[in-house]
Amino acid sequence: MAEYLASIFGTEKDKVNCPFYFKIGACRHGDRCSRLHNRPTFSQTILLQNLYMNPQNAALTADGSHIMLDDVQAQQEYDEFFEEIFVELEEKYGEIEEMNVCNNLGDHLVGNVYVRWAPHPVRRAVGVERRPRGLYLPSVTETPDFFLHRECTRGGFCHFMHLKPISRELRRKLYGRSGNRKGKR
Repeated sequence: MAEYLASIFGTEKDKVNCPFYFKIGACRHGDRCSRLHNRPTFSQTILLQNLYMNPQNAALTADGSHIMLDDVQAQQEYDEFFEEIFVELEEKYGEIEEMNVCNNLGDHLVGNVYVRWAPHPVRRAVGVERRPRGLYLPSVTETPDFFLHRECTRGGFCHFMHLKPISRELRRKLYGRSGNRKGKR
């Protein structure tokens, strides 16, 4: 029995633990979910919920109409946001292995930033002692590829992670050309 329970833990067959929360640290049902949301006490990965405000979704004029940025402006603003967060977190906590930002529109994923640090034997878990509001330690150890949709017909309200890419220039600048870091997405 224990072997069976261990084999279904965190999957759709697990009727106790939420598989979405287990895999990506976010659930569309939030606190109303009928399954448990187990929050680990330490993790190499942190989730900063709703940190990125996409100007394409939020920019309104005084009359309530949307301000449309061209693709170049939008990418430039996003790259500036990404670099600022990346550099600040890396200076405070050490080498970042991977950082991803969700481009979804659903409340549980909109603007979520996932940051994973490179393993380090001395570093304590990030954010355990004093967590800022909106910072969570998801149980994910890496961004699961089956939760990433690059060609999805559901649009921004999909419950799978749609990641917003950074420019190639910024990727080279932040992650370097070495293969030591994962910054591939």
